Amino acid sequence: MIATAPLCVAFVCATTIVGKLQQLSQTPPATLNPIRTAGQVIPSVKTTAYTHTEADHLQYGARTAVGTQLKSGAIRSAAADWSIYPLGTVFQIQGDPSVYVVDDYGRALVGTRTIDIYQPTTGLMNLWGTRKVNIRVIRWGSPAKSLAVLKPRAYKAQHVREMISRIQSQVRPS
Repeated sequence: MIATAPLCVAFVCATTIVGKLQQLSQTPPATLNPIRTAGQVIPSVKTTAYTHTEADHLQYGARTAVGTQLKSGAIRSAAADWSIYPLGTVFQIQGDPSVYVVDDYGRALVGTRTIDIYQPTTGLMNLWGTRKVNIRVIRWGSPAKSLAVLKPRAYKAQHVREMISRIQSQVRPS
């Protein structure tokens, strides 16, 4: 019987490790706290496109969530879940010389890793469609600035409260 004790201990250890790995794999990606570094390449990011003339954006006009003009030149606006890509995140899509800045968010983006690329016309929006792209993060945005914009809006919408909660859960103890 003494020979079976090490096997039992090994089985218990293996079962515990497998359980922890299963828990981690079931944690939604938006709740994980990744190490964010400038220059980081994130492969196969789902992107969609939006424009200011869509029905769900008409009330905001050509303005971002921070109140600035939506950009479509060499520097372009993008919308995302700010708990994943914080306000002010600057990135490039591989193969595209444009620089994108996360300055907007949208209900359908919360809880996803999707980035919505602003296009100035419906035609360009439709032309973009849905694409999987590799992005290179030039500079990560600020969770603190994201919270500063979101907190006063918490009473307005569940998706805003969800982003706030996710950002707050990512704060690392000092």
